[in-house]
Amino acid sequence: MKIWDLPTRLYHWLQALLFIGLMTGLGPHLYLGLALFTLILWRIIWGFVGSDTSRFKHFISSPTRTIRYLQGKASSRIGHNPAGSWMVIALIGTIFVQCMTGMALVGFFDQIPYANLVLRESNMGYFRILHGACAHLLLLFVFLHILAIVVYKLRSKPLLMAMITGKQKSITDNQTHSRLVFASNRRALFILIAMGLVTLLIFTGSGM
Repeated sequence: MKIWDLPTRLYHWLQALLFIGLMTGLGPHLYLGLALFTLILWRIIWGFVGSDTSRFKHFISSPTRTIRYLQGKASSRIGHNPAGSWMVIALIGTIFVQCMTGMALVGFFDQIPYANLVLRESNMGYFRILHGACAHLLLLFVFLHILAIVVYKLRSKPLLMAMITGKQKSITDNQTHSRLVFASNRRALFILIAMGLVTLLIFTGSGM
C-alpha cells in the first residue's frame, strides 16, 4: 500500500544530497545552504497542507505515547512511528536553525529593520557556536537515523525501500490501519516555487 507521496520522498533524498554536499564541501556552501533553506521551508509548509503521512498532526506523538511505543505498549499509525516522528522534528528544527544562523553570519538579514539589535558583531560569536553545534548535532541525528534503518531492516521492515517506492508491503502488527488522503503533486510544486521565491527575495534583499 502507498504510504509516502512523491514530494515527501523527493524532500528526503534532496535533503540527504544537500547535507552531504554541505558537510563534505562538495559544492558552493552558500548556494547549497540556500537550497537547503528552501527545501526546509517547503517541508514545514507541507507538514500542514500535505498528504496525511506528511502532516505533523498525523504523526507527532506525545512523549508519554512515545515511551509506551518504545516499551511495546502502544501502536503506531502508518508512516512515521512515534519515535521516528520526534527524529523528523529534531532534524527539521536543527536544519532550520542551522540555515538561519548561517544566513545571519553572512549578513542576509542586515537590511531588516532593527535586526542590528540582535545581529551585532558582539553576538556573532554565539551564532558561530550555534551553527557549529547544529552541524555536529545533525551528524548525530543522521547516525541514529541510519542505525534505526538497519535495525528495522533486520526486523524485516524495509524503511529505506518504502522511502524509494513510496509503498509498504503490508500493515505490521503494531500499526493501526486508516485510510490515507494524499495531496496533489501540483500543490507541492506550487509551494516549492513559492518558497524558492522567498529565498530569492531574501538573497536579493541582502544586497549580496
